[in-house]
Amino acid sequence: MAEAYVQVTTSTDSRHEAAEIARFAVTERLAAAAQLVGPIASTYWWEGEIETAEEWMVVFKTTAERFEALAGRIAERHSYDTPEIIATPVVAGSADYLAWVREQTTL
Repeated sequence: MAEAYVQVTTSTDSRHEAAEIARFAVTERLAAAAQLVGPIASTYWWEGEIETAEEWMVVFKTTAERFEALAGRIAERHSYDTPEIIATPVVAGSADYLAWVREQTTL
């Protein structure tokens, strides 16, 4: 069976926190890479009110096997009460790149 890969996203209210989350995920080999995107403008419901905020998104490249560990560590280190942690399946990709993702997330 082919390996399963995912892109995982989260967002936070500062570039500094986004960079810290990206760094620990890669350092701990929970993700092969993490990209910071931002600032982005977010609009969402929170505690019965519509909120708007400037945020930074982090996009992680990892395996489906590492998702639960990555999600758990993001939740532990994140400043939000309910952080976004979403995994999107990678349905196709460069064989060499995906092999690199596998190598970098193998302990």
